[in-house]
Amino acid sequence: MFTKAAVLTALTAAAFAVAAPAQAETAATTVLPGANMEAVLKAAQIDPRRADDTLTPGAHDSVLLVEQALQAKGLLASQYVDGYFGTSTIEAYSKYQKSLGYTGLDASGLPGKTSLEKLGEGRYTVTNPVSAGSQVTYHGKTLNTRTKAMLVAAEGKAGFQVTLTQGSYNPGGVDASAGTHDGGGAMDISVSGMSSTNRNNLLKALRNVGFAAWYRTPAQGFDYHIHAMAVSDPDLSSGAQHQTGDYYLGMNGLAGRGADDGPQVAKVTWEEYQRG
Repeated sequence: MFTKAAVLTALTAAAFAVAAPAQAETAATTVLPGANMEAVLKAAQIDPRRADDTLTPGAHDSVLLVEQALQAKGLLASQYVDGYFGTSTIEAYSKYQKSLGYTGLDASGLPGKTSLEKLGEGRYTVTNPVSAGSQVTYHGKTLNTRTKAMLVAAEGKAGFQVTLTQGSYNPGGVDASAGTHDGGGAMDISVSGMSSTNRNNLLKALRNVGFAAWYRTPAQGFDYHIHAMAVSDPDLSSGAQHQTGDYYLGMNGLAGRGADDGPQVAKVTWEEYQRG
């Protein structure tokens, strides 16, 4: 014969057995979608430079999550919530960054990990985060840790070390640079005494690890040098963002937006190169 206590214990256990799956099901439905930061960064560089509304491959869903969050904050009109990170989305994201108290380089409209996470609270999580890292000195010039690692890898592929004539985070440094060195990811490399073979091998190595890199000449208005920008560096200046976007679109990174005159390689970011 069952006691009253035994009956109550059995009923309680049965209730928990029924409730557990329901609780698990509820928890599963609250999992937030992921916004891929690598994809968002790539689109934010390329899309504003397009002559049409072609979408950056693999970026639509993540960009859409960001745009929906910007729209919810009243920063982006509904007609621009389309998975295309064009100039309107850049402007809206810049306004959001400024609302967080960011200024200058940190409010350029290019998403950084912290602002992207804050924007997505309760809406999405950030996957594949990209970090510029801290500022360091390499070959006597300022770079960030991501750019330094990229250059070290390129030097290894080329088989020799380089001489830097200009690094990153150099606002107002060289007039001809048009602000591209104001932020991160930027560097100029001396070609003095470098053979054309070594120069071409270096350009190819730089591009292979994720730089947009070109050989600059007096005919273009520069002293001879190699100009390189780290694609998808979160600290890129606005001018640098334009150059990396143009690189993906087959251009030379100059104001005239001529055809790319560098070695043709598969265009990758540093993160993609590391994954092989």
